[in-house]
Amino acid sequence: MAMVGLFWIGEDSVYVGAEPVGAASGVRLTEAGVETLGAGRGRFWAWDEVVRIRTDGVPVRSGARRMASMAFDAVLVAVTGYGELPPAFLLEVVTAEETVEVTVQAAVAGGFYQPSEYELSTALLERLADGAAEVGDLLAWGRDHAAEGTPPREEREALLRKWAGG
Repeated sequence: MAMVGLFWIGEDSVYVGAEPVGAASGVRLTEAGVETLGAGRGRFWAWDEVVRIRTDGVPVRSGARRMASMAFDAVLVAVTGYGELPPAFLLEVVTAEETVEVTVQAAVAGGFYQPSEYELSTALLERLADGAAEVGDLLAWGRDHAAEGTPPREEREALLRKWAGG
């Protein structure tokens, strides 16, 4: 799997944030629609039902602040032997009838996203929700490249721009 912006992309799956494990909550995007996962979740909406997908509380930091935070976390784990789960954020799936909030874990190393990748990711979520972009494009890339791991930042941003149509 590979991380591109807010998306964790595999050969056959696209998640917003990290892929949930066990009873953890998460969101999977498919060509058919949006699916919430985890204990007590199990909801699905076809793309034509989705009005908007919003994020709230996404951990965003500039490159320098992110590197300092990662260095501090590495020292803390080395000294104490304990680490923390990546930061979580909210994803809201909005339909004509309801708004459903799902907590997802950040998938990025260090737990903080670059501002540019965050902005491009939210633009892509908007375009997916309004039908102007297709999850199939992310899945096609995943089939061809996800096994190689997360690409460099410049490539991630170029992919997000392409997928978001900008």
